[in-house]
Amino acid sequence: MALLVNVGLSPAESSIASARAHLIEQLALTGQEDRAAFENVYALTSAKLFGICFRICGERAVAEDVLHDVYMIVWKRAGTYEPCLGSPISWLATIARNRAIDWRRSQTQQGAVTLDDAPDLPDPGIDAETMMLIDEDSRRLLIYLSKLESRQRNAIHSAFFDGYTYLELAERSGVPLSTMKSRIRRGLRQLRKSFEKSDNWDDRSSGAAHVERGSG
Repeated sequence: MALLVNVGLSPAESSIASARAHLIEQLALTGQEDRAAFENVYALTSAKLFGICFRICGERAVAEDVLHDVYMIVWKRAGTYEPCLGSPISWLATIARNRAIDWRRSQTQQGAVTLDDAPDLPDPGIDAETMMLIDEDSRRLLIYLSKLESRQRNAIHSAFFDGYTYLELAERSGVPLSTMKSRIRRGLRQLRKSFEKSDNWDDRSSGAAHVERGSG
């Protein structure tokens, strides 16, 4: 299967595609409570995620604690990861960043530092470091998500990037669980249609470019 995926790619692109496919596979197995796969996910990603946690938290010991929480979330939520929602490393990076930001906010709320001494909280949007982790599919995802109805967009983001269960989201929104599941399913179907439409357009554009080069 990996050979089929990598046909036509440069050696560097092939290596990236293989690494991504392997991480997706390990996340899927982690979602089935495969501890060996979970250890592989940790080995493949912990250095990058620790860097994100440390940059936001500012203290090594705290970053290590936050990183531990991140992987507990990953262990519980790996089964919710959807490849159509972007690359696995961008999904993991978002979880790490959100958890680290939660810690920073909790410290401010507890009065651990004075307002004057407290560093600015990171912007809730995507920062430059996270953007570097995001591939083209994930960039398209951000665009397609923004076009969804707000309740669908917020539910999908909370479920797949913030780690909430469908039941937790239903309780937060005050709607039946079946309603929340339907809301997310409709949003996911719309996202898949958007990706399929974009892929078909890319195929047509590539074909047209090939014809132009051949006629030249």
